[in-house]
Amino acid sequence: MKAGSRPAAGRAVLVDDIRAAHARAAPWPYAELDVAALRAAGHAPVPFRELVLKVHQRCNLACDYCYVYELADQSWRDRPRTMSDAVRDAALARFAGHARRHRLSGVRIVLHGGEPLLYGPAELARLVRAARDVFPPGCRVEFSMQTNGVLLDAPTVAVLVEQGISVGVSVDGTPADHDRHRRTRTGRGSFAAVARGLQLLRRPENRAAYAGLLCTVDPGTDPIACYEQLLTFDPPAIDLLLPHLNWEHPPTRPPGATPYAGWLIAVFDRWYADRSPVRIRLFDDTISLVLGGDSRSEQIGLSPSGVLVVESDGAIEQVDALKSAYPGACATGLNVIRDELDAALDDPGIVARQIGRAALSDECQACPAVAFCGGGHYAHRYRPGVGFRAPSVHCADMRAFIRHVYDRVASDVG
Repeated sequence: MKAGSRPAAGRAVLVDDIRAAHARAAPWPYAELDVAALRAAGHAPVPFRELVLKVHQRCNLACDYCYVYELADQSWRDRPRTMSDAVRDAALARFAGHARRHRLSGVRIVLHGGEPLLYGPAELARLVRAARDVFPPGCRVEFSMQTNGVLLDAPTVAVLVEQGISVGVSVDGTPADHDRHRRTRTGRGSFAAVARGLQLLRRPENRAAYAGLLCTVDPGTDPIACYEQLLTFDPPAIDLLLPHLNWEHPPTRPPGATPYAGWLIAVFDRWYADRSPVRIRLFDDTISLVLGGDSRSEQIGLSPSGVLVVESDGAIEQVDALKSAYPGACATGLNVIRDELDAALDDPGIVARQIGRAALSDECQACPAVAFCGGGHYAHRYRPGVGFRAPSVHCADMRAFIRHVYDRVASDVG
């Protein structure tokens, strides 16, 4: 038997034990969703088109809202700092096999962490070359990375450009706002270092590697000042993300208040009035849904999820935003060393994110906004004793924001 392998019966017991633990914390979907009945009724799984590789498990920042290090799940403590070559090669081979089996014409590999640049530029280049060697002809492989930007220097950026890795950088607005949340472990702000890295990405010779900016919404900040600061970095795109909160750890706000909606509306109105060429995914997707189209975002809409995560020890997991819910919330019991990615397609947590309205609470299904919001981000629906079949903890904010966008767009096309 190969090292790291486990008899099939042992694997089944491990998976069953993990699902039983899930069922105690999240009855929906683990105790209540009948996957076998769904399959028998003809519901087909959606293959995975995006694989997130946790190439480095640690981070050089200590952001106060980080869902990996600061919230419920602390499994990072027991995992290797760096993804080994064996795990890397197994993950790539499994993903290539999945793409071949499902005849996928294109896939995306996302390099993540922790902080993926701690993996090292040379190792990143080796990973990209290894991936290109194993995927079938005719399957396009795109590479991207989400980084805090602190380690972006000229040699590193040159490797990213050479290897075709597009880079998203996390920036939380003005220097003061950013440094309040995104600090080094000694308490120093990181804005100046991030700004230097972004100046490198903005250069014409590096522009192809610049994917955009990611900003977590903080309603205590000035939305327009934040937006204007992000624009100074000349991003091709911006992602505005609501913090990963849930019904056990809800946002602090006065009864009836919708501060996140107010923040988003202020930025939307400025962006919409300016006819800005900068894409903001949440805004683009909301407008698309209002006009009868689809969404590409996990925050909004009912598009089935096709994303899977491989941790540094090879564990196959759900998207790690779920780490904000409860310990082990991402676990499937599977590992790329011994399991095919197809085995994850029947995990109840993954199935729940592929069945659209059937995964939503009765309250959501009766809501007229459901066609637009889609119940909100799956992680934001978690309620202890219920699981993930509750309305989003950001429901009131999302409804107010969507209503505003609907009215604004309707007045233009009307």
